[in-house]
Amino acid sequence: MANIWVYSEDVSLAKELVTAAKQLGGEVGAIAITEEVANGVAATGINKVVYLKGEATWAEAYGKEIAAVLIEEGAQVVLVGATPKGRAVAAEVSALMGTGLVSDAGNLAIAGDTLEVERFIYGGLAVSHEAVAFPAFATVPARSNDPAADGAATAVTVKEVAVANTVTVVSVESANKGGVDLNKADKVVGFGRGVEGEEGLATMNALADVLGAEVGCTRPIAEEAKLLPVERYIGISGKQLKGSLYIGVGTSGQVQHVAGIRDVKTVVAINSDENAPIMAAADYAIVGDYKTIVPALADAIKAAK
Repeated sequence: MANIWVYSEDVSLAKELVTAAKQLGGEVGAIAITEEVANGVAATGINKVVYLKGEATWAEAYGKEIAAVLIEEGAQVVLVGATPKGRAVAAEVSALMGTGLVSDAGNLAIAGDTLEVERFIYGGLAVSHEAVAFPAFATVPARSNDPAADGAATAVTVKEVAVANTVTVVSVESANKGGVDLNKADKVVGFGRGVEGEEGLATMNALADVLGAEVGCTRPIAEEAKLLPVERYIGISGKQLKGSLYIGVGTSGQVQHVAGIRDVKTVVAINSDENAPIMAAADYAIVGDYKTIVPALADAIKAAK
């Protein structure tokens, strides 16, 4: 059985990595740099949890200590949450250990002494199948797996490490992005050039309200029409959705946009053109004028509640 370890500074993502690790089979261990994450992954009943307790609050400061634990434990596969901090940690630790690293991995499997993965390349236009010899590192995006359920809690091994803060936070200010993070949205109503101006936007907002969804758009709506901020643009260089529902209204469905919704569980397309590419990419396709269909759909959802 493989010796698999997981790491993330985010407790929810760490639990998702536990799910991925358990699916690979073998023994599962976790490294944490906060008590919250240590206790969170320990609750899932994995084989071992190591809490590196140091003064530093920056994940990137623990690279050498994480590498030392993985070497000591004989880790064969290491799954790291693909956050900005997680990517930095994975790059440093894999370099320290002289191992291979594949980023944004999915469909993980073990074959002999290698970790096999799939990852999207060229902005989602192609899939690359890659194999990394043990010990193998892979970063895994959030919401690629369900969080592991709690079970019989595992004892946490606490290791005091001499990692001091070398960075001082002077102040923290929120960035004014003008929108929410669509990556975390479960339901999204998106629209394209087939939807007309402010009146059309109001229609999209009305449908989103009854669904409890966020509103997104194609690139021209954000960058040319400027009806929504660029943070709500969905596509290759925009947001990548992973929720349960996407309703695309008046979107042609070019590959740049479809790449951003490929991981959504259910895709609904509403378009007056039955030959629009989005119709082929959708699970459900409705042909007609959105000005009639969308209000009727909103009313039906209201009546069903």
